Amino acid sequence: MSFLDLYMNRNPLITSPSEDGEVSAIVYGIPFDSTHSFRPGTRFGPDAVRQAFNNIEIFSTRFNVDLESVNIEDLGNTYHTVVATEVLDMIGKITGELAARDRQMIILGGEHLITYGTYMAFPKETGYIVFDAHYDLRDSYADIKLSHAAYLRRIVEKRGAENIVHVGARSFVKEELAFKTEHKINTVTDKDIREGRGPKMVKDFMSTFDKIYVSIDLDVLDPAFAPGVGNPEAMGITSRELFDMIYALEGNTIRCMDIVELCPLYDNGATASIAAKLMSEVIAMNISRK
Repeated sequence: MSFLDLYMNRNPLITSPSEDGEVSAIVYGIPFDSTHSFRPGTRFGPDAVRQAFNNIEIFSTRFNVDLESVNIEDLGNTYHTVVATEVLDMIGKITGELAARDRQMIILGGEHLITYGTYMAFPKETGYIVFDAHYDLRDSYADIKLSHAAYLRRIVEKRGAENIVHVGARSFVKEELAFKTEHKINTVTDKDIREGRGPKMVKDFMSTFDKIYVSIDLDVLDPAFAPGVGNPEAMGITSRELFDMIYALEGNTIRCMDIVELCPLYDNGATASIAAKLMSEVIAMNISRK
């Protein structure tokens, strides 16, 4: 039996304009936010991104790709659970099954802990780049090791830091800085981005990987651009700076991208719109490489 039959509730909202022909991208949502540490509600993020996607223009002028003629398969959301071990097991199995289809995957969160389950379903040699205001390298948060504030530490403990690049951190504790330094995690700092080095550094770091996993925590953006997130941090990057760095990955195959920490209860629509645009541009970028 397929894990999709076991764990998906099959409530897609994205209406693919083309249901014929080859599937270009697979979308599924993970409505999980049980380890949130500030604003609850990111479990409502997946459907908010879908609603925004259905109401923006999806012709990419940069890549000359019209997603109106592209088959995007939306599988709906996973069943809801509040137990971290359950969701990690469930989404690891789902992602592993979908990865075998060899199609680009877009995963909509939910809080950032989900990435520990989804990225680990890909081969170890898959490059991993995360855009995030926080390092998420704590050993635990509130005595919880399976936390959105500790997910990246769990990945490093399992796989090492060789294939990891962290972009945009501007809020962290001393413990995380020490762990990052000890394990030599590649970083593009907030200062690097402000001084214009971000796109080149991203491109150079990821140049050795053909296939990569991209994780976007929307709080990497300044709250002026993305107010609807679980843990907003002031003095962030602009939406244009984020897109410039995403475009710098054009030479790579983005095998999977997750978009996490959208909290619709605190959003004015701007955050969901950016998330939808990220999804549409990354799908278009992948299609343009073929």
